[in-house]
Amino acid sequence: MQEKKGLTVTIDGPSGAGKSTAAKGLAQRLGYVYIDTGAMYRAVALEARERASGFDDEEGLYQWASSLKIVFSDREGETHIFCNGRDVTEKIRSPEISLLASEISKRKGVREALVTMQREMGEGGSVVLEGRDTGTVVFPHADIKFYLDADARERAGRRFDELAKKEVAVSFDETLREVIERDRNDMNRALSPLRKAEDAVLIDSTRRSAKEVIEEMVRHVEAKKE
Repeated sequence: MQEKKGLTVTIDGPSGAGKSTAAKGLAQRLGYVYIDTGAMYRAVALEARERASGFDDEEGLYQWASSLKIVFSDREGETHIFCNGRDVTEKIRSPEISLLASEISKRKGVREALVTMQREMGEGGSVVLEGRDTGTVVFPHADIKFYLDADARERAGRRFDELAKKEVAVSFDETLREVIERDRNDMNRALSPLRKAEDAVLIDSTRRSAKEVIEEMVRHVEAKKE
């Protein structure tokens, strides 16, 4: 067990609520390490798509997922994720991988493997973790928890703009359907469903800038430190 040097901060919420931007900004303001747990599931989904065998053996799935080496690295101010030495930062952001990640995250073997990794990454404190179960399952006793939410249409609009900048051909209606389907999958899965922890601070990012959200989070963290 590492000696804890700083707070453990978790940020959960649905797709498109602005968790990544808020978590990155908050980690930068605090001088903490940023851990994107959702990107880890996406990386596993990418590997799974390229894997020939099936996913019926939970123990085998756990062993396979545990064998993956997932690393976050800061490159010129941008967080990159590597899986088995390969930079998968861009590849894991496609709509296909997004939905596959939602499906594969339901598998017990995958979740157990990644939760173990995430706890190892964050056990020393001074971390900001973002995802869907960081405050309910990964670190249920985190020092401070946030639940970031926003209107579904606004979340779809943000996702649509993000894909358009990457020249991914997709319509707004398709993106909205993807966001709603992802919400349904995440909130209704039997294992670690997306939900707000009872002691989490709820922040609605609808029609609010990333800067405003980060400032509110900083205020809560500073109050906790005091």
